[in-house]
Amino acid sequence: MKVFIGADHNGFEMKKQLAEFLKRSGYEIVDEGDKKLKPEDDFPQFAGRVVSAMLASDEADPKGILICGSGQGMVMAANRYKGIRASLVWDVEEARLSRNDDNSNILCLPSSLIDARTAEVITNVWLNTPFAAAPRFKRRLQQLDELTS
Repeated sequence: MKVFIGADHNGFEMKKQLAEFLKRSGYEIVDEGDKKLKPEDDFPQFAGRVVSAMLASDEADPKGILICGSGQGMVMAANRYKGIRASLVWDVEEARLSRNDDNSNILCLPSSLIDARTAEVITNVWLNTPFAAAPRFKRRLQQLDELTS
């Protein structure tokens, strides 16, 4: 499975560590940046790169991971795209629920609130929790898809 990953300067080190963990776990990583630490970069560009790569992917159910300081910016940016269900996750239970109930396809992590080891555990749970596909969950996702501005 491919996992698309991106981070701004606040998530740069965590992204590198998480990408290595995922490679060791057998995932193919598509790193959408940044390639080197740039303290003045902005999170929207990395969210856009990950989402664009996911939407262009031939993967049946692509997954992405975005990391910034609070995670809030990344989740807001990613959720502007149709078909994206980004979730801000800071613990294992949120990871499980965001996949089981909401079928999230992008995991947003707050590098200022969790350490790299916690990010690994959260990511592992998130990637390995299937969508329950209960009728009420599917109905709610359909309602999300029908929202317009």
